[in-house]
Amino acid sequence: MSITLERKAALIKEYATGDGDTGSPEVQVAILSERISNLTEHFKTHAKDNHSRRGLLKLVSQRRRLLDYVKDRDNARYQDLIKRLGLRR
Repeated sequence: MSITLERKAALIKEYATGDGDTGSPEVQVAILSERISNLTEHFKTHAKDNHSRRGLLKLVSQRRRLLDYVKDRDNARYQDLIKRLGLRR
């Protein structure tokens, strides 16, 4: 259900805003989106896993807060990020 170190490094490299950037909102949202998609696939076969479902809801909420933060600071960055991630909003 979690992402591999290689996949996480690839996401950081793809969404980083600068050299050595690992904590920008873009990187955090990309990593959260990957974890959310992995959990969504998990629920297709494990529908009654309510403990993991709670974790999924926490991840979605955290991603929403980060996206709201980016939107408040710079709307162009926000639009670019949701387009790159394929999020509907």
